[in-house]
Amino acid sequence: MAYYLSEIVLWLFIINVGTAFGAGLYESRIVIPQWTAATADGFHWNAEAARHADPGRRFWDSFSTVPLTFLAFASLVPAWYALTPRRELWLAAVVVVLVERIATFAYFIPTLMRLQREKTPAPAVDAAASRWITLHDVRTGIYLAAWVTALQALAYAR
Repeated sequence: MAYYLSEIVLWLFIINVGTAFGAGLYESRIVIPQWTAATADGFHWNAEAARHADPGRRFWDSFSTVPLTFLAFASLVPAWYALTPRRELWLAAVVVVLVERIATFAYFIPTLMRLQREKTPAPAVDAAASRWITLHDVRTGIYLAAWVTALQALAYAR
């Protein structure tokens, strides 16, 4: 019974990390370009467009913020008791996701909320938005690394 529960947790973790990776790609390529404009005088943030899209409440809360955090913590125990090499791979994926979760709650969510509240364009706002977008792409790469690592863990039977 414990084996099957462990398998279910790993599968749910993989599905959720894969969804977060795909959503991060979609957001980077489709959604974020709608929030910005490149003009002759540089990059500009469009807070109104970001407020209107509001992906935090429309998508991320339901599919990543709460479930991925829960699944990462729920994975700690079965990953710890899994046999090698599944243990190392699964724990590595979980640790990577937990570090990403800390960054999400400490930086990504508060910064995007601040950027969405901006009323007037300013160079400092544009710079903060540019940094957030660059780090968002790094975060999407982190999701990919965690997803591939968790998939490798799945390849090893108990």
